[in-house]
Parts: sequence; C-alpha cells; structure tokens
Amino acid sequence: MEFKGAMGGIYRLTEWITRLAATNLLWAICSSPFLFFLIMKLLVMQQNLANESLQMNWAIAIVAPLTLFPATSALFTVVRKWNMGDTDVPIFRTFFVGYKENYKQSLIGGIFYTLLFAIMYLDYTVYMTQFRNMQLVGIIMLVLLLLLFVSLFNFFSMVVHYHMSIGLIIKNAVLLTLIRPFRVFSTLLGSGLLFYIGFRYPVLFVFFIISIIAWFAFFNFYATFNKMQEQMEKMQLKKEEEEAAKAAEQADGSVETIEAIEQAEPKSSDEKHDNLHK
Repeated sequence: MEFKGAMGGIYRLTEWITRLAATNLLWAICSSPFLFFLIMKLLVMQQNLANESLQMNWAIAIVAPLTLFPATSALFTVVRKWNMGDTDVPIFRTFFVGYKENYKQSLIGGIFYTLLFAIMYLDYTVYMTQFRNMQLVGIIMLVLLLLLFVSLFNFFSMVVHYHMSIGLIIKNAVLLTLIRPFRVFSTLLGSGLLFYIGFRYPVLFVFFIISIIAWFAFFNFYATFNKMQEQMEKMQLKKEEEEAAKAAEQADGSVETIEAIEQAEPKSSDEKHDNLHK
C-alpha cells in the first residue's frame, strides 16, 4: 500500500530512519572491539594515564584492520545499493554478504592504512612537541593526515564498487583524493559537521552518524565516478570521430586518384607506334 501526501512523506521518512539505524547498528556491533578500545582510550586520556593510553593505542591498531575495516566495507556495500537506486535492498543480508566478500581486501587495506596513520601521527606529534622550530613540518603532516582520512572514503567506495587488486585500489583511492579537491573538501566538511553533531549527542553515533557519513561519502565518490566516465566517453567519441574523419580523407584521396586514372584517355595504337619510332 502506497501512501500519498503528508502520510506518504512521513512513511518514507520512517523508512529511511529505520534503514540508517539498522545499518548503523550492524556496523557498531561488528566494530565493537575497536569501539571498546577507542572508548577506553578516551577515558584514560581524560585521567592523564600515559602508559595505559599507549596500551590502548596498540590495542586499537591491532583490532582496527580485523574489525573496523571489514565492518565499514560492509556498511559501504549497503549505502552503494542505496545510491544506485536500490533502496529496498535487504539490509541484513546485503551487509554480511559485503562483509564476507570484501573481508580480505579490507584487512590488507586496513593494515596499510593503520601503519600509515600511526607513522604520520607519530611524526606530527614529534614535530609539534619536540622540535618547536619545525612546527611547519608538523602542520604539513596534519594536512596529509586529513587527506589520508578522506582517501579512506574513496578506498571503501572502490572496494565495494570495483573488482581490482588491493594495490590498485589503494593507489587509485589516494590519486582520486588528490585530483578531485572539491569532493575532498565537501566530504571532509560534511564528515566534520556530522562528527561535531555526534560528539554533542553521542547516542546519534549508535544509530545514525556513521551510516549517514558513509552514504554521503559514497554519494560524492559515485558523482565523481560518473563525471569521469562521461569525460572518458566524450574523449573516446572525439577520438573515434577524428579517426573516422581521417579515414574519410584518405578514402577521398584514393577515389580522386582512381578517377584521375580512369578519366585519362589512352593513346591510340598509331600514336604508340609513332612514339616508338621517335
């Protein structure tokens, strides 16, 4: 039964609330080990416990590739369906099919990104605290960290959207982040705003924030993908037209040559005989 008017709007709104909440909860459950250590990290930081904070860093680095990255890939599998128009996709089944199919690539990509984040964050901390005269380097590292964070969205989008090796996925995720700065800043600003709302109302992290960020990130990625595909198709069409025009010119030249030969009047046998005597 399809509702119209105000009732139809309310019905569609409740549908989307249910979809976002269900997907967000599945992500939170599958990421629970990472979230547990992250919360513990925040608690020990408030109490200025340096040793315990370092231990939480190690725990987060270990469990992130094993739990957070596969769960986020599964989340992106669902929001990909929504962005491509399949809004009635079964959420539970789609989530865990995506979790299973993309687990290996998510794990490998998670290890790479975790190591890179750890190294760059360590460099940023050292330059900002230990070398006061080199804080500009620390600021550059912070910018690179932000770009790396945004490239994560492209990474997850490409994992669920393409069939390619993990090396190519990581390479193209970083390149796409660098060559599309507008999408980078819009994704970063949108995610930052949602995180700000989430920190003010932490319960929203459990039900909505992460799934909305994933939906917005894939929306940006998919728009970029479509635009690049259109540009490639135009370039291919232009190339084919140029090749066709070149082939037509060559064909016209050949026809003119044949016509010139055909129009030339052959000499008579007497003229040939005279020429031989000459």
